Amino acid sequence: MIQIDVITLFPQALAVPLEASVLGRGKGKELFDIRLIDLREFAFDKHHTVDDTRFGGGGGMVFKPEPLAAALDSLGIDYGAIDPARTRIVLTAAGGKPFNQELAVKLSLLERLVIICGHYKGVDERILQLYPVEEVTIGDFVLTGGEPAAWVMIDAVLRLVPGVMGNFESAIDDSFAEDHLLGAPVYTRPAEFRGLTVPDELQSGNHEAIRQFRRLAAIRKTLENRPEMLETADLTDDEREFVKKIKNEK
Repeated sequence: MIQIDVITLFPQALAVPLEASVLGRGKGKELFDIRLIDLREFAFDKHHTVDDTRFGGGGGMVFKPEPLAAALDSLGIDYGAIDPARTRIVLTAAGGKPFNQELAVKLSLLERLVIICGHYKGVDERILQLYPVEEVTIGDFVLTGGEPAAWVMIDAVLRLVPGVMGNFESAIDDSFAEDHLLGAPVYTRPAEFRGLTVPDELQSGNHEAIRQFRRLAAIRKTLENRPEMLETADLTDDEREFVKKIKNEK
């Protein structure tokens, strides 16, 4: 079972979504445990101050080191002996490394994940020097706070924990899960809708034909939406010729 500790200024912003839908059912099965830790409870003054102005001037506030360090210390982790295969600490930050499916898979295999919801201009750099914190971003944009980013990461990680989703095969068969390709287009009943029909291959019952159709459809979709991913995709010579053919059609 994975334990996730979330250090946040707004626990209520995460409490409701964590109780809903698939994750709510997974929590009921005791497949994971999530604790929401209010950073303000670790402030050292009566006003519960957790931020201050930047040294050197400039706009924006910065998380003070003392409350955040106290919150981290309260988790009872020996930070000098962390095994990254078992425990990791993540800070949501616009300037962090990209969060992707590969990282989600790695985090889902942990015993413990600590997420710090970033705010303002960031955290005092000394926190990053004292603790093994990894800065992670969910995209090239800026949010008003790290709670939405934390929720995205939690959702992506926990759906990979066996038993959380009703169909685990669905979780491992999504976009990005195979050879760095997007998922192929999908269809369901009826077979004909407003003059459009489901491709014959998908109705053929021929498993190899279905596999080949989905593979090429995934390549085509990746080329259209995320062409840079094909640079690292594991493609056969025939598939690379297929990509060239599509490009020539444009």
